[in-house]
This record gives sequence, structure tokens and C-alpha cells, in this order.
Amino acid sequence: MGYRTFVAVGDSCAEGLDDPYPDRSQYRGWADFVAGRLAEDEPGFRYANLAVRGRRLDQIIAEQLPAAGRHEPDLIALFGGGNDVMSRGWDARTVARRVDAAIRQCTQIAPSVVTFTLSDIAHRMPFGHRMRPRVSALNDAIREASVSYGAKLVDLWPDQAAHDSRYFGPDRLHLSEAGHLRVAGHVLGKLGVPHEEGWLRPLPGRPTPANRLADLRWMWQEVLPVGITRLRNRLTGRSPGDGFLPKRPELLPMAFSEAQL
Repeated sequence: MGYRTFVAVGDSCAEGLDDPYPDRSQYRGWADFVAGRLAEDEPGFRYANLAVRGRRLDQIIAEQLPAAGRHEPDLIALFGGGNDVMSRGWDARTVARRVDAAIRQCTQIAPSVVTFTLSDIAHRMPFGHRMRPRVSALNDAIREASVSYGAKLVDLWPDQAAHDSRYFGPDRLHLSEAGHLRVAGHVLGKLGVPHEEGWLRPLPGRPTPANRLADLRWMWQEVLPVGITRLRNRLTGRSPGDGFLPKRPELLPMAFSEAQL
């Protein structure tokens, strides 16, 4: 099946952090790679990316899905839930209801829907095991809703790439270029679209092993600034992502070469 229109919705992982284009004008990411490949098979192909960093599932539902519906896409991909996991007011049942509503609405918007579980962060972050039950609960809800509504699930939880730090950016949370290419390969495989085999091939060599100094540097350079920003947002009543706009709000042509720049 060819796809003529594709819309990505979600949070920073759908927006493309941490994979900037070479000119650093904006982020690229797995959705751009998928769009570029789909464009090879459909001369009239068009693509929109409505994702905004920092957004929770309830915000994605309210802010992005109405716009996605107006585009009437053939294919929609939803990558979200990570910010719900990291929110202070975490409640598994509330998040499960958000997951169900988001995936249900996506299947009402497009005939083909792709969803994602989150990978296991416990392998790459000190104290990541404390967040593991939340990620597991979110993933269970995503799997259940995907089956219920007939969405195509890309299950990243068992992917061994989560053990390789090279698939992630400096914050150990967002994907690097290699990570986004790998996710794009998973998506295209789920859609039955041929793609570069190297996207899913293990990276050569071995990653630099973690050590206490690297962990301390990560805490100082990545975790502390985020913590300060979140505290400031809480004091001023702002939400993560406020002030940011989708990088590609309209359906526009997408050439394969554009994603490879």
C-alpha cells in the first residue's frame, strides 16, 4: 500500500530531538526519514509534523489531533507518553485513559496508525530503574489500546539498542541520528516498506562504557538545567513546550534527499 499523506504527532521524540539537520535550522528525526522514504514511492506525497517537545498525551489530544484530523492523512504516527511518565502528578489509570483516547482518535483520523512503546531507560541512566515501573505501565496501556483499535505497534521496549549509548544524545533520553534511523527502520518494516538494511544493523565497535565521572558530568550538564527549568515552569505556571510551534504544521512535499541533508 502506498501512502500519499503522512502526519506525525507527539512530543520531542516525534519532533526529532536530538538529531538536528546539518544546518541546525530544525530537528530531523525518524519521522522525516520515514517521510523521505515514503516519498520515493508516491510522487504526490505530502508530510506534516505537528509534534511539540514537552507535551503530555492530554495536550497532544487537545492541540495536535484536531489539526491532524483536518489534514485527513492516509497514515498517522503517534509517539508520546514520555512526558506523562516524568510528570509530578503521575497516575497510571489517568495515563492509561489518555493513551486509549489518543490512539482511538488517531484511528478515527487515518486508516493506518503507528504507535510506539518506550525503550527501557534503566540501562542508560543512574536511578533509571525508579522510572521503570511507570514506563512499563505506559507501555502496557499502549499495547492494549493498539490491539483494541487496530494500530500498528512498534515495540521499542525489547530493542537491544537501548543498551548502546550511541543511539542516544547527550541527555541519554532523546535519540541520536543513529537512534532515529533505527526507529525509522522499525516503522518502515511495520508498514512493509523496504528500507536501508543498515538502519537496523548494530553499530560497529563498542560504545564507551559508563563511569562515575561521565555520570557526574551528565548530572551537571543535562539533568540539573532541566530540573531548574521545570522548577521555574512550576513557579510561573508554564508547561514544558509552551511557546514552541510544530516544525511542519502543513502537509508539504517531502523528498528523500531532504531527510538526508
